[in-house]
Amino acid sequence: MVIIPGLLGWGNLEGDKHFLPVIVALHLGTSIALVLYFWRDWLQVLRTLLTSIKQGEVHVGSESWVSWLIILGCIPGGLLGVVFEKPLKTLFASPLVAATFLMINGGVLFLGEALCRRGEKKENGVLQDKQEARSAFAQAESHVGLPPEKRAALELPPRTWEQTRLSRAVHASFSSCDVSQRQNMPFRSLRSLSWKDALLVGVGQALALLPGISRSGATMVAGLGIGLNHEDAARYSFLLGTPLIGAAALLEVPQLLGQPVSVLLLVMVGMGIAGIAAFLSTKFLLKYFQTGRLYPFACYCCGAGLLALLLFFFVQLGN
Repeated sequence: MVIIPGLLGWGNLEGDKHFLPVIVALHLGTSIALVLYFWRDWLQVLRTLLTSIKQGEVHVGSESWVSWLIILGCIPGGLLGVVFEKPLKTLFASPLVAATFLMINGGVLFLGEALCRRGEKKENGVLQDKQEARSAFAQAESHVGLPPEKRAALELPPRTWEQTRLSRAVHASFSSCDVSQRQNMPFRSLRSLSWKDALLVGVGQALALLPGISRSGATMVAGLGIGLNHEDAARYSFLLGTPLIGAAALLEVPQLLGQPVSVLLLVMVGMGIAGIAAFLSTKFLLKYFQTGRLYPFACYCCGAGLLALLLFFFVQLGN
């Protein structure tokens, strides 16, 4: 929306006072689509939030805690958007800035995958250690009644025999891992996040105030950084976007009310197209991130940003 008008020479479209409200209106279309897609989640969020307020208490790790995590995650973006409104509008008027940040966004996505890879490597190491321990203990237990001379013939490590007496207890502890232990595993659930984690993801979302930075991409990377897997990071990202986009729409979209009916109809068509695209892409991405990674999107952002910068450079030379 910023780079293409600059490349096609559509004039100072970004400098028009109605340009940002149009962008927000298109985002509102995506937000409505997200509400429709996650309507069960939002119904649960509102229900648990009202119950929590009515009872006057919040239990960390409960379903109502997820509702509060969404609210907390929206705070950084809301505050920064209000405080830096004018400088951000200036940045949106520069296609060169948008192309540069698009490349930076690709680097951020690569960073998110590196963090996730490190977590997966740690998780695989933990699971392998547990499997080896279970195997050794089971092997020792199966021969615990043998006389010493037959034990020696098995050539099992002496340490294994010494640990045989504790094998049942250790095996049980592996099988019934409590909540605190599960929270120490590399990948966490949404309920396990703290208020600090939610604010950190919110800061990632606030980066999307810069043109060229993907809101969903930045929040997903922040989610991966605090230990969520791809699927949970994507779901949390999509849920976080709705309140913030809705708040921006309340501030910006009313500025379009004085426009001709033909213009408003075009904006509504754009909102509808954006909503359909958001609904379909969300359905695809949630399924994709069950096994997929951010690498294709990172490559796209870096390539598209670099291509845009080169085209702007050649346009400048031509002038």
